[in-house]
Formats: sequence, C-alpha cells, structure tokens
Amino acid sequence: MPHVAITMIPGRDDATKCPLALKTQEFLVRELGIDPKFVSVSIEDIPMEDWQKSMEQFPDDILYVKPGV
Repeated sequence: MPHVAITMIPGRDDATKCPLALKTQEFLVRELGIDPKFVSVSIEDIPMEDWQKSMEQFPDDILYVKPGV
C-alpha cells in the first residue's frame, strides 16, 4: 500500500490541498495499476524556518528527487 507524504511551506488552503492529494492518488493508481483504496496521501505544512531540518530526515538513498535539482 503506497503512502505519499507531501510537505510544503504554509500558505495553501484545503481547497488547494485536497485536489492535489486526489491527483497524486489518481496518478499512483494509474502508474502502479492498483485500486485507489490502497493509496493514501497526506499533506503537512512545514514552516520555512524548519524546512531544512525537516528535509534532513530523508536519507539520500530514499530521496529520489532532491530540492533544487
């Protein structure tokens, strides 16, 4: 069961986040050929001043797309 955790700086409302989560789920369903009931998506706001520390929790071997690249 894939779970995608999206982190972003604050400023987007639920009217923006919900469609993003649904589109992310739909993409994974298509790409992986699985049922939507197996895909979950979360979105968390991280304050800009905590962003770097938040990114450090992801080891290089699991961060497939690095920021700024």
